[in-house]
Amino acid sequence: MSTVKLCAIQSELVWQNAPANRAQFERLLPVCKGADVIVLPEMFSTGFSMNSEDIAEAADGPTSQWLLAQAAHYDCAISGSVAVRENGEFFNRLFWATPDGTLSHYDKHHLFRMAREHEHYSPGQRRVVVEWRGLRYCLQVCYDLRFPVFSRNRDDYDVLIYVANWPAQRAYAWRTLLPARAIENQSYVVGVNRVGSDGNGHPYSGDSGIYDFMGKPMASLAEGKAGILQAELDAGAQNQFRQNFPAAQDADPFELVER
Repeated sequence: MSTVKLCAIQSELVWQNAPANRAQFERLLPVCKGADVIVLPEMFSTGFSMNSEDIAEAADGPTSQWLLAQAAHYDCAISGSVAVRENGEFFNRLFWATPDGTLSHYDKHHLFRMAREHEHYSPGQRRVVVEWRGLRYCLQVCYDLRFPVFSRNRDDYDVLIYVANWPAQRAYAWRTLLPARAIENQSYVVGVNRVGSDGNGHPYSGDSGIYDFMGKPMASLAEGKAGILQAELDAGAQNQFRQNFPAAQDADPFELVER
């Protein structure tokens, strides 16, 4: 498949109420019918809560099972992050569910210390790329956006996905860094944020966007408005651009080391 239809949902979140949030997204998902990929925000079932002991689910808990059910129902891949408890640790885990029952995941690597996330969750140690319908997707979460080395394209992905609860007071950084990641990696970039206010009173402006491999916006939402983004990602056009402008061949070599 040379063209992939992608749908991203920007919405408010009900604070620490997974059943209510699952029900809310279930009402919104029909708008995305026919999409190959659906992306939901960071911690879409609870909001960005540090009450990990209270909100975390098992890796095979109700929200991951809900994602699998929606993937099967809509014949698509669906992705969003969830607070997960596993082997005595807590993770901000970005799931990627597909209709065949496969559940891949990426655990957020860069934990947001200004909210003390590193005191309530454990960092993931590996970058994750998944393949789906002709494109390769690098899975990232929120604060990861500020660390370009971790997300540098090593000729191993075509789409960068960032799910987020990115506060309104730093919206300029969000809107600036998303197209920057697209330009430097010659990659489609999908940034999906929430709107409304969380249980701590922090406001979110959304500003979700989909950018092409040159950093040009393909779809965006007005500040503070709930809504749905849709775009078609063209693998053929991306490959042609990379061949005509092979900047990646001049990239500096490097290795990532575990901290």
